Amino acid sequence: MAKGTVDFFNDTGGYGFIETDDADEDVFFHMEDIGGPDLEEGQELEFEIEEAEKGPRATNVERL
Repeated sequence: MAKGTVDFFNDTGGYGFIETDDADEDVFFHMEDIGGPDLEEGQELEFEIEEAEKGPRATNVERL
């Protein structure tokens, strides 16, 4: 599994991006895939990277 930190989070839209050394670009995530309380910028996560139509997307996201 990859590890990274929340680089950007839009609480209105419920989505954001994770900065990680395991991908060439930031990885998209949506709160519908995570559940629980909103994430905060700088929060550490563990996740899997799935190639989606618009680029890498985080799945199986866990808070560390």
